Amino acid sequence: MYIGLISDTHGVFADDVKKFLEPVDQIWHAGDFGTLACAHEIAAFKPLVAVYGNCDGQDVRQEYPLFQNFTCEGVRVLMTHIGLRRGSYWAYNPGRPLYDIDAKALVDTYHPDVFICGHTHIPQVFHDRKYDMLFMNPGACGFQGPREVPRMALRFQILSGKVSDLEKCEFPR
Repeated sequence: MYIGLISDTHGVFADDVKKFLEPVDQIWHAGDFGTLACAHEIAAFKPLVAVYGNCDGQDVRQEYPLFQNFTCEGVRVLMTHIGLRRGSYWAYNPGRPLYDIDAKALVDTYHPDVFICGHTHIPQVFHDRKYDMLFMNPGACGFQGPREVPRMALRFQILSGKVSDLEKCEFPR
């Protein structure tokens, strides 16, 4: 399955992001749609698996859960919006990332192969050796956030229990 991974659209599903995601089979969104209309626009474009974020209103929270725990092509996936503790966004140590207490409880409960979050607007992908999982944060593809961090989206394949062919695309602000 070919997956597009985005987060933090903050109300805008921009044309450059759509073009990058055109070939994917599904879009996974790690929260902060910004508006329910934005969520619906993405869901109309491609099948959508998503969670709500801290900036999403009650309308979004009624349609999307706080976290998703599912299996895709033999890969256990856990997705929630807030994954890392404040203060660990920039100076993280892939050998010992500092997880948000709620995210850590989810990881301890579900033991995912892939942990996905958003929130920081800072793209990060690394293998967490302690939990033996792939950590993925696609950054933000909306226009809010630090100017020094590009807008970004990811896409990758999941086949026969493996994540492969990871691609990133940076978009201008």
